[in-house]
Amino acid sequence: MRPLYLLLGSNLGDRVSFLQEAFDRLSGIFGESGQKSSLYETAAWGLENQPAFLNQALLFQTDLPPDQVLAHTQQIEQDLGRERKERWGARVIDIDILLYGNTILETQNLTIPHPHLHQRRFTLAPLAELSPSFVHPVLKKTIAQLLADCPDPLEVTLMC
Repeated sequence: MRPLYLLLGSNLGDRVSFLQEAFDRLSGIFGESGQKSSLYETAAWGLENQPAFLNQALLFQTDLPPDQVLAHTQQIEQDLGRERKERWGARVIDIDILLYGNTILETQNLTIPHPHLHQRRFTLAPLAELSPSFVHPVLKKTIAQLLADCPDPLEVTLMC
């Protein structure tokens, strides 16, 4: 079993409910022992003229291959009503694979670790809450170090 770190995000509709529903569905796949960070709110990154996001990091243990993990996360996004209209656009749910143990993978459909993880405070803050001492397999820095060094100026607000 390897640790699987995911990031949930939502900026449309009942954001808290979408995050909870995604966690519940992921728990049904990866097991009820999943952990979740607090909720964090931040302004949209990339495409800024849209509602603020709620984000939450999750930690599961799994042996499913990364491509199956991706298939499950994309199916949950679709089931919850995600529409892919524009890059970084508003969405009811987004599920990103951040880390999968020490796996380093680059395919046409998936890059692990997430290629922008170290550049996004909204990702690092909840991830640091769960596993501050986890070492990024490529950058060889802990999540806490990456958060301290993060160049992202967007404020991340702890919600609950």
